Amino acid sequence: MIGNTIFEIRKQKGLTLSELAKRAKISKSYLSNIERNLNRNPSIEVVKRIAEVLDIEFDAFLSKKNKDIQLEIDQDLIDFVAELKETGIGKEQIKEFKTLIEFIKWKNLKSSEDINRGTKNDAH
Repeated sequence: MIGNTIFEIRKQKGLTLSELAKRAKISKSYLSNIERNLNRNPSIEVVKRIAEVLDIEFDAFLSKKNKDIQLEIDQDLIDFVAELKETGIGKEQIKEFKTLIEFIKWKNLKSSEDINRGTKNDAH
């Protein structure tokens, strides 16, 4: 059911019912009813807003593979985010580090490519 999927993803993302409802611009009680499957047919517009806030594809809610949706979050990352929240660093401030994170990803990819090139050259 769509409500179960929303509930599971919301919990995995570390959002409260209130946070998701506010960001999706729906009432907390309406979201609660959806999650508890009391409202089994929310509008497409509402589902799109929820999916956007949860940063998942809208189609993920509609597929028959809802139970197969698995968001694996490393416990270290969960602890790190909790620590950031405790220090007062908010999500907007975290977004400022996106450039640094992109650089690290690029550097890791580059290192991996260099290693693969070295392995291929050793084989010749």
